[in-house]
Amino acid sequence: MEARTPMINADQTNLIPATDLPWSVMPAKRTHTCGDLRAVDSGADVVLHGWVHRRRDHGGLIFIDLRDRYGLTQVTFDPNRNPHGHSTAEGLRNEYVVCVQGTVAARPSGTTNPNLATGDIEVIATTVTLLNAAKTPPFYINDDASVDESLRMKFRYLDLRRTAMREAVVLRHRVIKRMRDVLDRQGFLEIETPILTASTPEGARDFLVPARLHPGEFYALPQAPQQFKQLLMVGGMDRYFQVARCFRDEDTRSDRQPEFTQLDLEMAFVDEEDVTGTIEALLIECIEAYSSKRIMSKPFPRISYADAMARYGCDRPDLRFGLELTNLTALLGTSGFSVFRGAVEAGGIIKGLVVPGCAGWSRREIDGLTELARTFGAKGLATAAWLPEGIRSAFRQHVGDEVMGRLCDGMGAHEGDLILIVADREATTNAVLHRVRDHLGAKLGLADPEVLALCWVVDFPLLEHDEDRGVWTFTHNPFCAPKDADIHMLDTNPGAASSKQYDIICNGFEIGGGSVRIHTRALQERIFHLMGYTPDQVQALFGTMLDAFEYGAPPHGGIALGLDRIIAILCGASTIRDAIAFPKNQVARDLLMGSPSQVTDNQLAELSVRVSLPISRT
Repeated sequence: MEARTPMINADQTNLIPATDLPWSVMPAKRTHTCGDLRAVDSGADVVLHGWVHRRRDHGGLIFIDLRDRYGLTQVTFDPNRNPHGHSTAEGLRNEYVVCVQGTVAARPSGTTNPNLATGDIEVIATTVTLLNAAKTPPFYINDDASVDESLRMKFRYLDLRRTAMREAVVLRHRVIKRMRDVLDRQGFLEIETPILTASTPEGARDFLVPARLHPGEFYALPQAPQQFKQLLMVGGMDRYFQVARCFRDEDTRSDRQPEFTQLDLEMAFVDEEDVTGTIEALLIECIEAYSSKRIMSKPFPRISYADAMARYGCDRPDLRFGLELTNLTALLGTSGFSVFRGAVEAGGIIKGLVVPGCAGWSRREIDGLTELARTFGAKGLATAAWLPEGIRSAFRQHVGDEVMGRLCDGMGAHEGDLILIVADREATTNAVLHRVRDHLGAKLGLADPEVLALCWVVDFPLLEHDEDRGVWTFTHNPFCAPKDADIHMLDTNPGAASSKQYDIICNGFEIGGGSVRIHTRALQERIFHLMGYTPDQVQALFGTMLDAFEYGAPPHGGIALGLDRIIAILCGASTIRDAIAFPKNQVARDLLMGSPSQVTDNQLAELSVRVSLPISRT
């Protein structure tokens, strides 16, 4: 929507700008916010400052809804009581900033607004002063109509006036303050760590900053304060936390930003249960204090990584609904259906899920679901619909009625249900069915938005094999400790070793992750060796921390919670961009300030940096 011409003209001489008034008659200080006044304040003389949210002219009486971040107050201009004030109100428009002086009065019978905290009263205006006129905004501030996100982000200072964004900012403040207070009571110290640091391989690309005083050298913005918080444990700061800014140069998604905020936490002399217990209690207190959403289970369920992958196809399952996966490899892998048999012979697996009550879906609906599965990586989607007249399936003739019956029994299917099956590589099968399951949970209304299904996923593999490099790599970060009983596997079968990692999941989103750390130099160097680092590389990248471990490092562990994701979930936002005051868009651009942007040649020369761009060819 294009910006419209401001609705203000030369006739509005009764609107007196505050800057044109002598100091002696400058607007009075406000006595109350627009969310304060109640019936008990009737008769009080008040001063309110705010924005004109809405103006209504009711055949003589003019009503202004005055807004600030605390709420709305109805202001009434009566021509019989105050002709000049009424005349002034005729010139007010939405988003004008005004000062109103008046008297609080109970609203007449039948005109109260139970949906408004100030709905029992109104302010009868005696004077109104224009503090600043406003152009007509590019989108409406006073309604909930859908607005293009790019427009909202370009005019974020206007978007912040809207109810949903204002409430998200307030919620974020309150949750973070509560977290600080809770941790302070438990003896944690809030300690800041550097933003300009050294580049180390921690899972994503670093943002690099040229060092002017050291030509050719670079700082890196921290992906997380990982090494610093471990060094704090060595330094005896045995309970640390920080509301930490983190930076990762990776592709953006609805739940990812190039710069984001974590509640970063580390504790000494702890095991996994100490850390998870601390975080679980913290989350429960914050959720119950500031959200009407219901926590599904307390204490939070613990699910092993292997169990999560088997039942849900992913390590961040949404537990608000069933639709669990069933492994059908043994039953269908040797059947007469070439698609199933071929997938298993190639080393893949067969899994499926049951969609209750959806056997009657049309061919068009089934085709749409199949196409969706293909976009997630599947070659196709095998289906079986249990109708009153029997089971309708394209593969039934290939597997036979006996196997078909065992299939339905094994999956717990009943008449009226729809069965969906994928046969492919294990990673592909799990990924496709996980995405299809989440899609169905939303489509069928199974994922209750008022429920928070939190759980811990534990017992992750310590390492996974990098086939391209021929070495092992970390699944969480290189500082995660192996389970004590699995350390011996590092020499014989590293891929079978489990870790002391734990992730906290809410409604299918990972909102935090951490581990008990390695705290001895020998074991940490052993892990780096498996990852293909030479001793010189290890010393260059991690030498400071390894050296510190030789001066009495305590056992320690910690976690980082994604505050942006947590706030987005609590306020019902579909993207973390709506939980951040000034976010980047989907391609990591700041539409408000215009970054990233080009800089001058002189700036580059000062930094000893030369920019080489690809040559455009037509």
